[in-house]
Amino acid sequence: MKTILTALACGLTLTTSSLAADVVLRASHQWPGGKGDVRDEMVQMIGKDVAAANVGLSMQVFPGESLFKAKDQWGAVTKGQVDITAFPLDYASGRHPEFSATLMPGLVGNHERAARLNDSPFMDDIKASIDKAGAIVLSDAWLAGGFVSSKGCITSPESAKGQTLRAAGPAFEQMLVGAGASISSMPSSEIYTGMQQNVLDGANTSSGSLVSYRVFEVSKCLTAPGENALWFMYEPILMSKRSFDRLSKEQQDALIAAGEKAETYFATEAKKLDDEMIEVFKKSGVEVAEMSKADYDAWLTIAKETSYKEFAAKVPNGQKLIDEALAVE
Repeated sequence: MKTILTALACGLTLTTSSLAADVVLRASHQWPGGKGDVRDEMVQMIGKDVAAANVGLSMQVFPGESLFKAKDQWGAVTKGQVDITAFPLDYASGRHPEFSATLMPGLVGNHERAARLNDSPFMDDIKASIDKAGAIVLSDAWLAGGFVSSKGCITSPESAKGQTLRAAGPAFEQMLVGAGASISSMPSSEIYTGMQQNVLDGANTSSGSLVSYRVFEVSKCLTAPGENALWFMYEPILMSKRSFDRLSKEQQDALIAAGEKAETYFATEAKKLDDEMIEVFKKSGVEVAEMSKADYDAWLTIAKETSYKEFAAKVPNGQKLIDEALAVE
C-alpha cells in the first residue's frame, strides 16, 4: 500500500495484474482528442508503443484540458502531478523567460531549419533549462502557424494596425503592439470563442490548432506560413523527471524509443499540417493570403526593435540564445 501511495503522489498509478505490477502513466494536453490533431496523435502513439514493448508500462491520455488547463500543465509535469504532456514551451515563459526564444518572430523561418535547430547549441541551452526545471524532452516538435482575422488579411504590419489580436507569447505580443495592434492574451483553445464574441479581431497560432479548434468558422482571412513563415513554435512532448527516474531501465528505454518514433512521425507530418489548413480554410470560403518577402522583412524590422531588443536586455543570456539560433544555417 505504501508503494502505491508513493507512486500516486508522483503521478504514477500502479495497478496489479496477476503477479506483475503495471505502471500506468498519465498524459495530459490541451488539444481535442481523436480528431486528427498531430500532437494528440504523437502522445497516443507513444502510449501504444510503450504498451507494445511489454515492459509493464501503459498510458492513459487526458486530452482537451480535461486534467489540467493549458498553461497549468507546465507546473503539473515539473512537479510530477502528471507524467507526460504535449506542451507549447512558450506558455511557461512567465516562469522561464528564456523559453520565449522558442516563439520568437522570424527566428525559425521554415520546417527544414526547425529540424536543424533541434541539434544545435541553441536547443542544448533550452533543454538544459527544461531539465533543471524538472522535465525531459521525449519528442521535439516545431509547428508553423499563421494569422487569422475576421476583419481582413494580416500581411504587412500596417494591416494589423487597430486590430485586437491574440498572440501566442510575449515576443509576438511586443512585435504586434509595435505595429499598432492591441493584445488580448489567452490560450489557443479560447481563440474561437474570443473571435465569436468579438473580444478578438484575429490571432496567430499553429496550423494544427487553427484546424483542430475550427477557427475557420469565425475567420474572414487566413495568412498561411508560405515561403515566409514568421510564426514557428516549439511544442515538445515532455515527461516529468520524477516520473521518469522512478521507472526501470527497460521502461525508460521503451519511452525514449517511443518518443523518437513519434518525433520521426511528426517530421513527416509538419508540412502537411500547413497544406491541410489551407485546404480546410478554402473549403470554408475563407480567403487565404501569404506574406511577401517585403512584408516579412517589415515585420522582422519591428521585431528586432521590440521583441528581440527586449529579450536581449531582460533575459539572462538572451542575446546568446538569439545569436545561437540565428547561427543555424
